[in-house]
Amino acid sequence: MRRRLGQLARETPAERERYLDLLRAVAIAAVVIGHWLIIVIDYDRSGRLTGRSALVELSAGRPGTWLFQVMPIFFLVGGYANAASLNSHRQRGGRSVDWLLDRCGRLLRPTTALIVVLAGAALGAQLVGADAEQVRPVVWFATIPLWFLAAYLAVVALTPLTYALHRRFGLAVPVVLLALVVGGDLARLTGPESYASGNFLFGWLAVHQFGYAWRDSRTRTGRGGGGLLRTQLPMGPTVGVGLLLGGFAALLALTLAGPYPVSMVNIPGERLHNMSPPSIALLANATWQLGLILLLRGPAERWLHRHRPWLVVIAANAVVLTVFLWHITAAVLLVGALDALHALPTPAVGSAAWWLWRLPWLVTLTVVLAILVAVFSPIETGAGRRSEFLPGWPIGSSGSIRRRGGGDSARVVAMSERMVPRAVLTGAGIAAVVAALLDNSLTSKDSPDPLGLPTAALVSYLAGAAVLRWLRSRPDRREAAPAAPPSSPGPSPNDTART
Repeated sequence: MRRRLGQLARETPAERERYLDLLRAVAIAAVVIGHWLIIVIDYDRSGRLTGRSALVELSAGRPGTWLFQVMPIFFLVGGYANAASLNSHRQRGGRSVDWLLDRCGRLLRPTTALIVVLAGAALGAQLVGADAEQVRPVVWFATIPLWFLAAYLAVVALTPLTYALHRRFGLAVPVVLLALVVGGDLARLTGPESYASGNFLFGWLAVHQFGYAWRDSRTRTGRGGGGLLRTQLPMGPTVGVGLLLGGFAALLALTLAGPYPVSMVNIPGERLHNMSPPSIALLANATWQLGLILLLRGPAERWLHRHRPWLVVIAANAVVLTVFLWHITAAVLLVGALDALHALPTPAVGSAAWWLWRLPWLVTLTVVLAILVAVFSPIETGAGRRSEFLPGWPIGSSGSIRRRGGGDSARVVAMSERMVPRAVLTGAGIAAVVAALLDNSLTSKDSPDPLGLPTAALVSYLAGAAVLRWLRSRPDRREAAPAAPPSSPGPSPNDTART
């Protein structure tokens, strides 16, 4: 694999937007380190392990979430990557539904591995005598990252529509979405939190749209000029400074003078939350981060054209989803091992001993996560499949549809497609997966589920994932665009980037 990564680094076209890959890697590192830093493990009065966020007690650390809350960066990079990938797929004659199936497959393969392993471990634990009420909190904790996949899958599913809106209405689209977020926030200020449920979609879609505009600026496509109908994101240093200062000023006003909490992650007991659902304060935080990103873009691109830094970024992106999905499981395994050895430190939050414990805690977690990544990353990298070796790499043609089989199987496929259109089945599969991930996140961690996950959610997820996998593997009725020959240089790297 090291030799292959070196080859990819050497063959990277000069025009590739390498900065996107760096942002993705830095963002995932911030999420992992941030989660590990704020995890507090203790024992309750009955001697059972419990987990909570240190920010509940460590209020002075809450402004630190302004830096570590980088989920908007994933959606920004995702907008650029999804627009590039969809454009490339269509230029090869592919249909949006097949693009969507390919995109979902890349996300769901490593996610399914996590879910199946956790369900199997939960069943095994109960077979050896563990109580279901003890198993569910552990699995719930390990599946915390899955809420992000639910939101991102929904945004990806809407990409053909939202990209079309971007091409027609440009920056007016995220402006309207931001207005909807404000409306949701005003509603929950006077009523229950559920009044802002639409912000779960509107907030992330708004950030995703700016990713489209960034790509148009980078590739000089779409409309420039002034006004909200422009599709290109202004990229100059003046714009970066304005976004940085304006976003930070708005964040200070909304959190210190306004009604929003300082923390950009949810803390139990607060009247409002910034993250779930996304608030206008979270988007103000994303605004200053975008300004900083634009200001650092030039120096970062120059640095990334050096071989060694770029090689590290390539390696990180090859396993980025595996790292994200398994980093909480790494903490679960380490805590379980230390508890079994009666060697789990539980110093008071904020004490000198607690801070000193952070360093060996982070180092040991890194080792555990590295082992998990070594075991499960082949699922993400495609176990050696050329077309899916590295996110965003122009190798092969993963968007093409393979034709296989014939005779009776072909007739069955043709009959099934006449009964239920391919697009409808794709939408149903994605809806089942998203609903399952949301159900797991919303179900109490104290629910006594036999497999650690809500039974209905587990069935819904596996059924939806199975339908999507079946659709990816079956032939399409229409003739697919031929794959590029191995000797072909393939499409532009800016048209094959993915997240």
